[in-house]
Amino acid sequence: MAGRLRAPTGRYGGKSAEERQAERRRRFLDAALQLFGDSPGYRGTTVAALSEAAGLSTRQFYEEFRSLEDVLAALHLQVNGWSEEAVLAVAAKAADLPLAERATAIFRAYAANVTADPCRVRITFVEIVGVSPRLEEQRLARRARWIDLVCAEVAAAVARGEAAPRDYRLAVTAFIGSVNGLLHDWSAGWVEATLDEVVDELVRLLLGILQPADPRVAGA
Repeated sequence: MAGRLRAPTGRYGGKSAEERQAERRRRFLDAALQLFGDSPGYRGTTVAALSEAAGLSTRQFYEEFRSLEDVLAALHLQVNGWSEEAVLAVAAKAADLPLAERATAIFRAYAANVTADPCRVRITFVEIVGVSPRLEEQRLARRARWIDLVCAEVAAAVARGEAAPRDYRLAVTAFIGSVNGLLHDWSAGWVEATLDEVVDELVRLLLGILQPADPRVAGA
């Protein structure tokens, strides 16, 4: 299929064409979250199976997407968007808290959101990997966005005198890798700990990164 089909225009059933299109797209993404995020997974799903799960036709699929890869790309951004919204909402409320409390609140919000549904975990950490150069670029770009978010929080901590001033981007990049790996392993049942314990460990890692290199500076 070279490209998307043209969707019908005009009102039908009391809904505009734009409203019908948004509803179809939501139904396809909801169905994809279950199929890609559980069984059979992205690589085992067909356009026909996704359309059937969404209660729509394959023609309607091609009115919204060019390929299943387009669906996975949109779903990956949607799941990350949900997590980011949760994090930003908590970060705004926790802006005046001490560093340890603020970091705990933020990472607890992220962990709770991304692990709320095992399907979200699989989309975020598993199904997106190795699909194509295009999706690998998207995955890394989305990770860079998380790195930017944490770096902004670190910069605020530095401005408050809660962390030593230096370039933290490399350390934060490594930290984000730890977040992804630990949350994936926890959700897969490979880590014997509660989610709160996982978050507490991640916060300890972050606070360790932010300690001044010279202990004499910390006590100054």
